[in-house]
Formats: sequence, C-alpha cells, structure tokens
Amino acid sequence: MSSPSAATASNSKKNEEKKQQQQKPSRADEIIFTNAFNNQRGTLAAFATCSNEEELHIVRDGFLLGLGCDLCPVESEAVKMAIVMDNRVAEATGSTSGFETMVKSARSSLGWSALVKAVKEKANQVNSNLDDIWLTLEKGRLEWLGACTGAHNLKVTLKEALEKEKGDNGTVPEGDISDAKMVWIYALCISIPSLQDTAQTWQSVVQMKDKTQPLLDYNATLWDCRKEEWKPLDLGVQAAAERGGSTLKEAWDA
Repeated sequence: MSSPSAATASNSKKNEEKKQQQQKPSRADEIIFTNAFNNQRGTLAAFATCSNEEELHIVRDGFLLGLGCDLCPVESEAVKMAIVMDNRVAEATGSTSGFETMVKSARSSLGWSALVKAVKEKANQVNSNLDDIWLTLEKGRLEWLGACTGAHNLKVTLKEALEKEKGDNGTVPEGDISDAKMVWIYALCISIPSLQDTAQTWQSVVQMKDKTQPLLDYNATLWDCRKEEWKPLDLGVQAAAERGGSTLKEAWDA
C-alpha cells in the first residue's frame, strides 16, 4: 500500500501531465496559424523599407491586421467595416499612401484593441510570441538606420574623394574603393552597441587618436583588412545590416 505522500505526488504528476496536454496546441491550430503567418510575410518584410519608428509601426500594425483578418473573423469584422466606411481609405486606394491610410483607419476603429488582443492570443496558443518577433525586427532596423545615419557624412566625404581619384577611363581603382569602405565600415561599427569593444580594438590597431574621426592622421599601411582584428568588424557589420533588412552594398550605394 502506497503512503499518502506518494499518492499525492502521483496525482500531482498526473495533473501536471494533463495540464501540459491541454496546453499543447493541436496540429490543426499550428497549420492554420502558420498559413496565416506565411500569408503576411510580404507585409512583414516591408520593415526593411522603413526609415523611422513611425513607419515601422505602420508595418507592424498592418501585419497584425492581416493576421487578424485570417485568424479572427469575429473580432476583425468591426475593424473591416470601419475601413470600408472610411472615405479616406477609398480616396487613397491605389496610391503610395494606401496601405498607411488603411492601417491608420483600422487603428482608429472601436474594434482594434480587441482584434490585436485576439490575434496575440491565437499566437500564444501555438507558442508564438508576436511581440518578440516584431521587436527583434524593429530593434535591428532602428539600430541599422542609426548606424547609417551616423556614418553618412563620412561616406559622402569618402565618395567625394574617390570621385577625384577617377582615372582617364572614368573608373576608380578597386584598392581605393576598398580602403574607403573600410573606413566607412568602422564608422558604422561605432554606432552599433554590440560592436563597441571590437571597434575600440581596431582604434588601437590603427593608432586612431579620435574614434569619431578615423581620417585624422590616417595611415593606409595600418588599415590592412588582412589583420585578424579587422574580421570581427567586417562580419559584425554585415550581420547588423542583415538584422536591419539590408546589405553593406545597398547601404554604400544609397
């Protein structure tokens, strides 16, 4: 005969297992959510075109609206009706501001809060945290935008210098372009929190007197991309660009 404590422990274990089974999402729910999420990947990808936080939040809410229309027919009905009845939406249809106008209309509707709540509950039921997913994208984009803004003036200066280096054939030596990009990449790094230590190491390598003025007393011999201290900067900036929905080439050409 088992002791009372053993029986209690056994019952507790069974209850916990039952609770876990109840919380486990069904395969059907997972498929429905995944399909809805995939339908909105195009909207979500637009984060890479945003130039500020306000534009990012338009994309975020457009993504939630799309999910809501697919996953929450009851809660989305009031929001969709408000959009249809909004003259501003009709007037902006087909224009560059059409999406933004629609999202703002949805936000201002009485059913918006309920819809967002319902969408997030649907996501939680299949162990998907929409807030975490979005914040990762938003943080990456804003960080990259900040880095590009911080290094913009230097990039302009470098490109102007390269323009003066054009030969008779109208081209700039590849070596000069690579050297200029190295300085620009470093400038990007000093605005990216995760690369601060790496940038500081490079400052020592090239004997930089002022971290914000890499061209001051610039010594091309010291700025050698083959040095092992350079690789973490190069790879780190590429990763930051990817998190921001961009590439180094795209940012350099902008």
